[in-house]
Order: sequence, then C-alpha cells, then structure tokens
Amino acid sequence: MLVNCVVYQNGRKLADIPIDDISEYVSRPECFVWVAVVEPSAEELEHMATEFGLHPLAVDDARMGHRRPKIEEHEDSLFAVLQTVDYDSDGANILVGEVAIFAGKNYLLSVRSKTEKGFAEIRARTEREPDMLRHGSGYALYALIDAVVDRYFPVLDGLESELEEIENEIFAHNAARSNIEALYELKQKLMTLKHAVDPLRAGTGKLYGGRVPPLCAGLQEYFADLYDHLHRIHDSIDGIQEMIATAIQVNLGMIGVNENENVKKLASWAAIIGVPTAIAGVYGMNFKYMPELDWAWGYPFALGLMVGVDVVLYFWFRRIGWL
Repeated sequence: MLVNCVVYQNGRKLADIPIDDISEYVSRPECFVWVAVVEPSAEELEHMATEFGLHPLAVDDARMGHRRPKIEEHEDSLFAVLQTVDYDSDGANILVGEVAIFAGKNYLLSVRSKTEKGFAEIRARTEREPDMLRHGSGYALYALIDAVVDRYFPVLDGLESELEEIENEIFAHNAARSNIEALYELKQKLMTLKHAVDPLRAGTGKLYGGRVPPLCAGLQEYFADLYDHLHRIHDSIDGIQEMIATAIQVNLGMIGVNENENVKKLASWAAIIGVPTAIAGVYGMNFKYMPELDWAWGYPFALGLMVGVDVVLYFWFRRIGWL
C-alpha cells in the first residue's frame, strides 16, 4: 500500500506525484523522490523497482523479508534492512517489524512490514529542515535510521525496569523459581533487541569512516552520531546481560539455600519424632526381665521422658535456626 510519493526540489517539497511519474523526476538532477509503502504486493514492489531502477538482489531481499539488519552498497545506491522493536499495547511482549530502504542519488524508497508505527513525523520534521534536505536521499536515509534507533531506547528502559522488578523479588520467600523463569523471558527480549542493534551498528560504521559511500558524503558527522547511539545501546545491553547472569546465579543459590533449610527442618522433626519412637521401641520389647518393668511410675516416667527430651530438642533446634 502506498503511503507517500513526494518529489522535492532543492530541499523543498515540490508536489505529490503518481507512481508512474517517478522515473521522470528521478532523472532530474535537482529533484529527489521520497516514496513510502507498507506491506506492498509483489506487483507493487516490481513496479517500484522498474520506476527507480532498483538492484534486483536488493529487491529480492525486500520481497523475502525477515532478513538480518544490514547496510549494503550496490553500485551507486545503498540498501538497508532495519528491524523495528517496540512493546505491544499491553507492554508485556516485544513486537519486531522490518523496514527495507532503497536509497539512490535522487530517490529513497522505504518498505515497511509488520510495523504499526510509521514515519510520518520524520518526513514532516525533515521538510522543516530544507537546508539539510538539500543533501537529498542521504539525509532522508539518516533520518529514517535515526528514528528506528530512537525507538530502541524506550524498549531498553523497559527491559531495565523489568530487571529491577525481578531483582526486588530475589529474596522473597519461595520466589526463586518464578524469578528464574522471568529472567529467562527477559533475556529472550534482550536478545531480540541485540539482534536488531549489533548488525546495524556494524553497517552504520561503514557510512562515516574510511571509504564513505557518495550518497553519505557531507553527512559523516550525523552517521557518526548515529553510530555512537547504537554503541551506547550495545554497551547497555551487555551490562543488562551481565546483571541477568548474576541474578540467575543468585536465584539458583537461593534455591540451594531453601533446599538446605528444608533438609534442616526435616532432620529436626525426624530427631524429635525419633526419640519417643526409640524409647517406646525399647519398652515395647516383650522380655520378662526388664528394668523398671514392675515399677508403678514406669509408664508416667516413660511418657515424661519422651515429652521432656522432645521439648529440649524443639527449643534447641529453634535456637540454632533449624526450625
């Protein structure tokens, strides 16, 4: 589905144009065509490829979808695949979408799939910056990548908040197993973000250092700043991963501690029960000659001995923390 098809001249919006006129304006050196589509059909994508003269390998990647984030140079054009990462409406799960960007000297085509939030505000912002938009598709490419990266920060903050909530429950009674499940779920979410950030970080590094693609000439400072944002997110992800690993180890230790406490309780009650059992077992033997067998106070004495020893054991185990 077509969202926008706009032509700009010298950094200012000239007009909305039909798709069939794209090739005409792309051929004009002073013009730049910016097109956005969402979930295009194979026929629509093929039509775009014909109008823009897109590289067939890049078109195949956009058609297939579910690609690892990357930035590739094809002759005099760039092809970028970005992954959008957002929380769902409930804030419980992470949704992953994809944006494929074709950028040439006089055009930029963005193809979105499985993304609920578009980039209308980015287009509006760039239109208010005609001096920057004079750079053409290079600046539009930066603006789109920057918008995707900016959406990673709220997700990262949300993951950090989830980790803090789990850490607050680490020492809660019998919460270790549920904490470990929550930590592994959090780790999966974090890896989803990491898989979106790290390849893009490597690709962005090619746009400002060393041999810079002609499309990005004059914009190295912007792409360097973009790389710095991705590097900060990468470092934060590594830090959260270490904290998750530590939290898992602490929870495993708490499970061991709880099991030891249970063993101590079982051993204490076994000793308390074992004393009267032993005394009763001795006096329950059917021998004719036994000490105190004919004593009138023998039965009360045996019961008192059982109760007395059990009371002493109970308070002793309480004192040492076994009960």
